[in-house]
Amino acid sequence: MRIRLLAVGQKMPDWVTTGYLDYAKRLQDDVRLELVEIPAAKRTKNSDVDKMKAQEGDALLAAIHPSERVIALEVGGKEHSTEALSHQMTDWLQGGKNICLLVGGPDGLSKEVLKRAESLWSLSPLTLPHPLVRIVLAEQLYRAWTLLKGHPYHR
Repeated sequence: MRIRLLAVGQKMPDWVTTGYLDYAKRLQDDVRLELVEIPAAKRTKNSDVDKMKAQEGDALLAAIHPSERVIALEVGGKEHSTEALSHQMTDWLQGGKNICLLVGGPDGLSKEVLKRAESLWSLSPLTLPHPLVRIVLAEQLYRAWTLLKGHPYHR
């Protein structure tokens, strides 16, 4: 199964890339994690937030493959324990579809993107900086996968 992470934002600091890749590379065999960066809308102090979210949303929607199961990361989405995420990953593997995870820009996801998503997932009720979300997401996916495989990483 392939999990594609579509994330608004480019040119992340080196620590973000290093952290994300560390966990993404650990996934093996039946799960592969890929990052697709979507350019953020240019922001100025007079920018229209809804227009920027719509622009970023259109780019996210265009990058989704028709056969993918789409899950949007949203603070108001469903929270999962590690064990629940591991069960969810089992369902994803058995479902036969690749997964597309969506992370919005600084202002969040557009209404159109949220409508397109089959489900909404919250990593935390806290507002996390977008660079950190990539690392936390990759680590949690790796942790859930190790639980499935009986690996001692999750204790």
